[in-house]
Amino acid sequence: MTAPRSVRFDEEVLSRLDKYVKEHPGSSSSSVANMFIDESLRAYEHPGIVFRPGPAGRRAALAGGPDVWEVIAALNAIRTESPDLNGNALASELAAVTGLSSVRVSVALRYYAAYSDEIDERIASNVEVSEREEQLWAAQQALLRRKP
Repeated sequence: MTAPRSVRFDEEVLSRLDKYVKEHPGSSSSSVANMFIDESLRAYEHPGIVFRPGPAGRRAALAGGPDVWEVIAALNAIRTESPDLNGNALASELAAVTGLSSVRVSVALRYYAAYSDEIDERIASNVEVSEREEQLWAAQQALLRRKP
């Protein structure tokens, strides 16, 4: 639920906001300001997290590293392969598999703990797209093998 609030922006900030809205059809000053304020607060609450744009929308990532969803997908894969691993052993294996330091793994896990629904949704969406693309590729290959 949204609540109206009067906020004053410096002219330079407002100008950049207007430019961003023009460059992103379908957005509004309110939706963009809300998004950037939310992301800034999340980054403040979770040092080491940044937000990146992409074809599927903006996403949380480790500064100078992978997206959080990628770290959590690796965690899920490790859990599937080694269900007995937990605690520090699981975190150490995740660091080894991803090539991240234990500190960066902790940053990703902490963000995931706070926003697991968002990250799980991103992972599920990526799996769906991947499966659809694989099916299309297989169909394309079958067409190419067909004899007239």
